[in-house]
Amino acid sequence: MARDKGRKLIANNKKAYHDYFILEKYEAGIELHGTEVKSLRMGKCSIKEAYVKIEEGEVFVYGMHISPYEKGNIFNRDPLRIKKLLLHKSEIRKLLDKVKEERLTIVPLEVYFNNGRVKVEIGLAKGKKLYDKREDIAKKDQKREAERDFKLGLR
Repeated sequence: MARDKGRKLIANNKKAYHDYFILEKYEAGIELHGTEVKSLRMGKCSIKEAYVKIEEGEVFVYGMHISPYEKGNIFNRDPLRIKKLLLHKSEIRKLLDKVKEERLTIVPLEVYFNNGRVKVEIGLAKGKKLYDKREDIAKKDQKREAERDFKLGLR
């Protein structure tokens, strides 16, 4: 893909795809400090427990863990500090309307470098019920079984 040309994945949230139906995706910038960017370049980031909130017309990500930079000494920030996401006002308004009307949530899906800038892909998501999760697991098992049978049939 042309859009993936300058893209380097730092962290992804597989749990979000298991727990939610992802309806829409948005790319957002993120407000970081120097040592956080250096830590991200080393791949020290986790968004497994992270979630996104809209407060007073601004978007923030909570629970995103960026490990302290080893050589950062006094300049290191709190690893779990609240980070501001950068989106256009129209996108924020659209997200806020959908969250309020349709009882949806916003979750971070990926953190990556896009042409040297840190970006966060967020998804507008609807929670899955237990039976939806079971269906997904059954489909994955069937697919894995079919691939195994196909591999064995080739030899």
